[in-house]
Amino acid sequence: MKYEVRIGGKTRVVEFTHNSETWRISLNGNPLDADAVEVATNTFSILLDGESYEVRITPKPDGKLVVSTSTEEFTCEVADPRAWRGRRHGAMEAEGRQQITAPMPGKVVRLLANAGDKVDVGQGILVVEAMKMQNEIRSPKSGRVERILVSEGQAVNSGDVLAWVD
Repeated sequence: MKYEVRIGGKTRVVEFTHNSETWRISLNGNPLDADAVEVATNTFSILLDGESYEVRITPKPDGKLVVSTSTEEFTCEVADPRAWRGRRHGAMEAEGRQQITAPMPGKVVRLLANAGDKVDVGQGILVVEAMKMQNEIRSPKSGRVERILVSEGQAVNSGDVLAWVD
């Protein structure tokens, strides 16, 4: 997928190529030594030149995107915002009973919610450590945590069901 992205008055061409469970990134035609994994809705774990970053993308009602890292925040405008909205990353909340799965193999290091807890969309449910990076796994919807199927210290594989939110 190729996007024209305007950040701070400059337009850049960003291309994402998805293969299996990872994303490859190219900026203005130059491939980056980067690897990205979506760890939760609108949240990506990105390795860029050996440095690890967690990047959150928040759609705004005007079609722009707010891209946040732990130290910086940018407002971006995608030339064809329908391309972003057409993916499952829109501002819409998931509906119905939702299964939360491990995005990658790792170890559960912290439970942030318990069975029966009320949660909001985007609220952390648990933390999985993978590749020496802690990834907060968030609720895809507002509701109640129906079940937590893992415990702290437990190893998990990619795709393992971690919890249910109803």
